Parts: sequence; structure tokens; C-alpha cells
Amino acid sequence: MNNQIKAVIFDLDGVLIEAKDWHYEALNRALRLFGFTISRYDHLVTFDGLPTVTKLNMLSQEKGLPIGLHDFINELKQKYTMELIYANCKPRFYHEYALSKLKSDGYSIGCASNSMRDSINIMLEKSSLDIYMDVIFSAQDVDNPKPAPDMYDQSIQKLGLKPKNCLIIEDNQNGIIAAKASGGHLLIVDDVKEVNIKNIYNKINEINNQKENK
Repeated sequence: MNNQIKAVIFDLDGVLIEAKDWHYEALNRALRLFGFTISRYDHLVTFDGLPTVTKLNMLSQEKGLPIGLHDFINELKQKYTMELIYANCKPRFYHEYALSKLKSDGYSIGCASNSMRDSINIMLEKSSLDIYMDVIFSAQDVDNPKPAPDMYDQSIQKLGLKPKNCLIIEDNQNGIIAAKASGGHLLIVDDVKEVNIKNIYNKINEINNQKENK
């Protein structure tokens, strides 16, 4: 079988790391100091997967959060997030096995996340996944984070591939929009446990079969 897929690019939060609640808790902890909060419903429906800077801009427009507080709240949020990462982030065997298997089978591996670069690096390191990465892109590495496709476009370009050669794994609406706009193939997951070698290879085989049947 001619394998069309040459690389797998992963989102981070909610895909390789169960960090959605960490970001939610950290941001709300910082916001509460100034009398603001994000509801869990709004987090899941509207804010999930967006960079903190974008979330703060939305809160200023919708709820009157003073713009002058953005930098301070952002710094606090990153500090609180790091505390949660160090307390909770640990290796998951099925992720380690999936990435090591992909790597040994010749696939390139990337990570593209709207998180800050430092938190991405620490999460990948503490989950023992950093050793498998060929490319890593954060919100700080692109002009336009997700839902813009920039970080997927640049990941694919840096790997020296075309979009049709890449499988992107995403879990939230903003990431899904970015992945589709990049032209790459897409596997949508609802939980980190779905990111396993069986599901990844099922999707790769499905893509290959579609190509052969054309």
C-alpha cells in the first residue's frame, strides 16, 4: 500500500495532555482577583483552545475587563498554569507507545498548540513525549494562532511536506477550523484516551484506502 501520510501533527491540550481544566482553573484563579470569571459552559463552547490573550480581549469586549489588566492577568495565569502542570502532568503509556510506534515506522511527528512555548515544552517533557517531536509550534511562534491555520501551515512547511501528507489530530472547534483550513487530513477526538495507536492507524489506513479507490 502506498502510504500517503508521512507525518502526524498533534494539538496538545485535550489531545496529548488533559490540560483543559488546568487552563480553565488557572485563568479563573487570576480573573477572580479582579471580580471576573469564565463559566465552564462558556469555556467549553467559546473559549476552549484559544490563546489567553484572545480570551482576555473577548472578556474586555463582552464583560468590560479593563485592558490595562491584561498583561498582569496573563502573567498570573501562566504562573498558575505552570503550578498545575508540575503537580499533575505525567506520562501516559498509550501516548508514549503511540508516538514511539509512529516514529519507529518512519512518520514525522509535530505538535501545534495555542499554549505558550514554555508550558508546551514543560508538558511534553513531563509527559515524556518531547523526545519524539520533530517540530513544535506555539501561539508565540505565529502571527495568527488558531483558529487561523498558520501554525499548521508552518509545521507542514517545516517538515518539508504537503498538506495531503499530514494527519492532524484535534479536539476543539478552533483547532478543527485551523486544521481544515490548512488542507491536512483531520482526526477529531473527544478525549485524550482516544489518541492511541489503533485509532491513529485506522485513520491513516482509511486515508490510504480512499486514495487507492479513486
